[in-house]
Amino acid sequence: MTRHSPGSDVGVLVVEDEEIPAEAHAEYVRRVPGFRLAGVARTGAEALEALKTAESAPVGSEAQIGLVLLDMNLPDLHGLDLLRRIRGAGLPVDVIAITAVRDLAVVRSAMSGGIAQYLIKPFTFSAFSAKLAAYAEYRRRIDEQAASTTQSEVDSAFAALRPAVAGPLPKGLSGETLEAVADLLKRARTPLSASEAAEALAMSRITTRRYLEHLADQQSVLRSPRYGTRGRPELEYSWRW
Repeated sequence: MTRHSPGSDVGVLVVEDEEIPAEAHAEYVRRVPGFRLAGVARTGAEALEALKTAESAPVGSEAQIGLVLLDMNLPDLHGLDLLRRIRGAGLPVDVIAITAVRDLAVVRSAMSGGIAQYLIKPFTFSAFSAKLAAYAEYRRRIDEQAASTTQSEVDSAFAALRPAVAGPLPKGLSGETLEAVADLLKRARTPLSASEAAEALAMSRITTRRYLEHLADQQSVLRSPRYGTRGRPELEYSWRW
């Protein structure tokens, strides 16, 4: 687990050798609440130097890094080699692999090396934000635990990294968009109406409501009437924890 101040934004180091993807991933990080861009490294050597520098920074400082977004194809090191060096040096950071590599052997090695998530290029911002939101939820659950934890609390924390929505999707619904809707509800402090969710996701109200209703039918979301408005009560939706 990373060294950080609970409640503070997570410092993210983007490790990507290609200029355009590096800029895109950096911008994505800036757009996700709860995260801040700590830096961009174009090689494995630059990444290790940045991490070692951040390790000496005080807890909670802007220089601190808690998460690495790691490309597997770097000019000087393979991503797996960099991952091993990070772990071997005892650097307290979590790692999400962001790569076009689909080789199952690489995926297995990355998982055994302790990555938190594996995101395959190309991907949309909604897929990216869903991965980071799941990771943020994992950190939140870990932070809320006492010095001594229980099996159910550990299971709950790790389950946040692998969110799943049960049941086949009706025609016209996509898994990626469903993840984005689910993620929005998980992060929301209060229940959301279809209109509020649609505005947050830049989607139409009708489309958003279809996803919300599907999640409610799958028992992942609590659906309840919102009173206090004129006319027929509006429905609101909240994630079932």
